[in-house]
Amino acid sequence: MKLNRREFLGISVATGAAGVLAPTAQAFTLPDPPQKARLRLSCQEGVSAGGSLTEKLDFLEANGFEGLEVGGRDLGKRVEELQKALQGRKIKLSAVCAGFDGVLISEQEEVRQKALSSMKEILTAAGALGSVGMIMVPAFHNQTKLGHQEARELLVKLLAELGEHAHKAGTRVLLEPLNRRECHFLRQVADGAAICRDVNHPGVALMGDFWHMTWEETSDLAAFIAAGKYLQHVHIASRKTRKVPFEDEGDNYIDGFKGLKIIGYQGFVSFECGCKGDRAKALAAAAKLLREQWEQARG
Repeated sequence: MKLNRREFLGISVATGAAGVLAPTAQAFTLPDPPQKARLRLSCQEGVSAGGSLTEKLDFLEANGFEGLEVGGRDLGKRVEELQKALQGRKIKLSAVCAGFDGVLISEQEEVRQKALSSMKEILTAAGALGSVGMIMVPAFHNQTKLGHQEARELLVKLLAELGEHAHKAGTRVLLEPLNRRECHFLRQVADGAAICRDVNHPGVALMGDFWHMTWEETSDLAAFIAAGKYLQHVHIASRKTRKVPFEDEGDNYIDGFKGLKIIGYQGFVSFECGCKGDRAKALAAAAKLLREQWEQARG
């Protein structure tokens, strides 16, 4: 896969390869991905148009979505409902968004154990539903007093336990990097990939969120390449106001889509956003926009 000089320099931020680029070099060749990437659109249940779950699924199917993302709160009580609703449909359950109690990297043992216990319950339900994984933020601002190094060491240790439970359930823990307004720990996709590497367990993976990446990444393309095999889910929203993509002028995801294509991404790109106008019209227009930009994202 051929990349121009500008794209390669963006990738070098993530790979540390800038030093090997000769001054006269014009392009860099990356190996082709093991499989061709796909754009599989998903939408959070609360974002989709429609009143009932059936109406939401009908709307998503009619507009070519392939995934539904649900919240993790009390998910165990919804397993049968969701299984029946999805039966016979093309739509699958994509990710499960948080919903747990406690804080995994709290300095308090009781709070950590509460997080571990509730996360395991959600992961069991997520596995029963065939979900990609449960999205997990280690800590928001002011949820832990641990320093960065101590928090990271604790996270790696606890993720090994959570990852084992997730893997046995048939799903994963998905680390989510946030922006600096929401957390001080784990803000870049490459940081999450490094944690996944250190845990080294098939039950632990990573997601990227275009909204958070807007504030933290110098290159969406480089961030996704840095994530590589660990990237298993992506969130998307408008770049300026976190609304439906298309509702902000200039929403552009081509750079990131190029990165997803380079790594042969097979996961979902899921809408996590608000909405300014008519929800059905906005989501349909956003789906069209993303498909067009996906086609424009050529190496």
